[in-house]
Amino acid sequence: MLASAIQKIEEIIGPIVASSSFYETEAWGNTDQADFINIAIEVEHYTSPTKLLEMVNRIEDDLGRVRKTHWGPRAIDIDILLMGDLVTDTKKLTIPHRYMQDRNFVLYPLAEIAGEMMHPVFNKTINELLSECDDDSDIKKLEYF
Repeated sequence: MLASAIQKIEEIIGPIVASSSFYETEAWGNTDQADFINIAIEVEHYTSPTKLLEMVNRIEDDLGRVRKTHWGPRAIDIDILLMGDLVTDTKKLTIPHRYMQDRNFVLYPLAEIAGEMMHPVFNKTINELLSECDDDSDIKKLEYF
């Protein structure tokens, strides 16, 4: 599923500039489900946040995502974490992602590809946010991907 998502992101949104390792992590929020596999990618694109969200939603839909339960099981979940130093908060989209600093399954892969990037709201690097994160859920770097 991740390989298909990456391919569609490149086809629809733009070239991938960087990609992290794959990480297996415990489910977050609704924990009564299988573990997740997470990665972070940096994509070169020239579109608005709203248009980018539409593209991401289209990719998720194409890959069979059905939105039934908040934080529930799903085939794929693509989040927009950051767009440079852009800060926006609308009904449909918040950038930077409002929970990224609270989730090690986001911060570990993101730190791998952008550890020195500054979070535009907290004015801390991704590495600093990771070192301060209170999330103690299990995370394991997968060497075989």
